[in-house]
Formats: sequence, C-alpha cells, structure tokens
Amino acid sequence: MTIFQKRPWELPERDVTPEAVFLNRRSFMTGLLATGTALGAGIAARSAFAEEDPSAQLYPVKRNDGFQVDDRPMTEEGIASTYNNFYEFGSHKQIADAAQALSIRPWTVTIDGEVEEAQTIDIDGLLAKMPLEERIYRHRCVEAWSMVVPWSGFPLAELVKLSKPTSKAKYLRFETFHNPKVASGQKQSWYPWPYVEGLTIEEATNDLAFMATGVYGKPLAKQFGAPLRLAVPWKYGFKSIKSIVRISFTSERPVSFWEEIQGKEYGFWANVNPSVPHRRWSQASERLLGTDLRRNTLLFNGYEEQVAHLYKGMEGELLYM
Repeated sequence: MTIFQKRPWELPERDVTPEAVFLNRRSFMTGLLATGTALGAGIAARSAFAEEDPSAQLYPVKRNDGFQVDDRPMTEEGIASTYNNFYEFGSHKQIADAAQALSIRPWTVTIDGEVEEAQTIDIDGLLAKMPLEERIYRHRCVEAWSMVVPWSGFPLAELVKLSKPTSKAKYLRFETFHNPKVASGQKQSWYPWPYVEGLTIEEATNDLAFMATGVYGKPLAKQFGAPLRLAVPWKYGFKSIKSIVRISFTSERPVSFWEEIQGKEYGFWANVNPSVPHRRWSQASERLLGTDLRRNTLLFNGYEEQVAHLYKGMEGELLYM
C-alpha cells in the first residue's frame, strides 16, 4: 500500500475533499454564514477598487450570446468574489481583502520570445486595441467546486495575432507578477514563484480561450486577478493564471507552477475529466459554489464539442492531470 506524505504546499484534506460537509446541510450553512461575514468587507473593497480603475468606463460590455451556460444558474457576485484561490495572497479562500494591496496601475504586459518583435504594452493601451465582450463560462476548480461567471475581456487569439509569433512558436508561457512586499504568500520559499502557466498555440487560438479584464459588468476585482487573467473553461481553474505581466512564445513546452510542485497531481494539460480522479479525491462530481448541491462533472467541463479535437491522437499523453 502506497503512503503519501503531505507536503507543505498541499491543502488540508478537509478543504479539497469536503464531501462530508457538502452532504451535511447544517455544516454547509455554517460555512455559508462565514462567507456572509466576509461579504461586507469584500463589497467595500471592490467599490474602492472600481473608483481607482481607469478602465471602469469601458464596462459593462456587450454580451456575446454565443457563449452561454444554460444548465446551471449564474453564481452570485458576492459569493464568487469572496471565495477565491490566489496563492500569492494566502492558501485560504478568503483573500479578497489581502488582494487589495496589489497596485494595478501602472501595469504593463511584456510579449517576447518567438515573435517578430518583442514589446511591452501598457494595460490600458492593450484594452484600447482589443474587441471587448462578455462571455458566460463555467469554471471548474480542481478541488471539485464550480461556479458560473460572466467574464469580460477579449479572445486570446486576438492577442496572439497582435504578438505576431514566428513559425517556431509552439507554446505560450504566462507569468504573473512577483512582489513579496505586497503579496505575502510569495514569501513562502517552498513555492516556485512567480506563478507560471502554459498553453499550446492551438489551445491559445481556440475560440474559447479568453483574456479576462472584467467580471460582473465591471473591471476585474483584484482577487479575481486584476487587471488581466486567463480564462480557459475546459481546464481546471489553476490553469487560468491571474495578474499576468509576461507572455512568452516558446518552442518548448513550459513547466507550469503546480506541475513543478507536484506533476503527478497537477499536470500541464489539466483538462476536466470526471473519469480521471485526482490522486487524493474523485473528480466525478462537483459542488456548485453558494449552494449545497452537487452536479456530475462534465467532460471538458461541458465544452467537449469545442475542444476535443485539440487532443486527437494524443491518447498516450497524461491529458487530464
């Protein structure tokens, strides 16, 4: 029998496999009350954020009705904005207040690597170049909870086009900010900061791949990954890197943050698949955030028709973790 030794970065079992809590309504309601306690502070912080963000006048943007979710309700903003993974600010979910320390102006994004010409572009200059729209996406966390979110932003394919990659570009490597003075979680030496994620060029140019700059009809609140984050809804949420400062086009597959920490549990592909369990819990079902309901998990998080073709002929790859 194999015995797994828990490492410092791993979430407690009660946080990532809370089956007993989900099946116990009383316990769930206790947790919901705790969420409500944090809600007031979260709303105040978001209001302050909106006042200082110079892109606020751009929102709300027109919704693209080609990207809807019909099988479950939208997650309430107050719940989604007070239950967030953002390890730069802590390993718990109530990091909304701490994340307000992040300064989002000035903010630049460097585009380099296998491109015709490297460039560094100001976030507001980037927004001015991009066709902004709203899309409603499912979001599935590897911890087996999910939500439905109205992201605002632009197709990643548009950013790829702007970057003018060369024929050598096979992958995109994304990198977040690194500032331990602001983000206390980045003082933890066992994490390989800064946070890094990657996609193939085919994944990046798929219609679903999206760069989020807003949410719920407003600029991104800082706990969501302001001012620029990735949204790839057919993959587990840890692939959707937050607060991006660099996008590098490369010929070699990048090693992502969680893959470097524990590749057997958090692989490069991270495609949602209910039949492939995490090493420590099942992925067959998920909790809908803000409810005590569980739903069966959908292959590719319900986006099989749009993305399954990307992985044809790759049966030998470890696609799902």
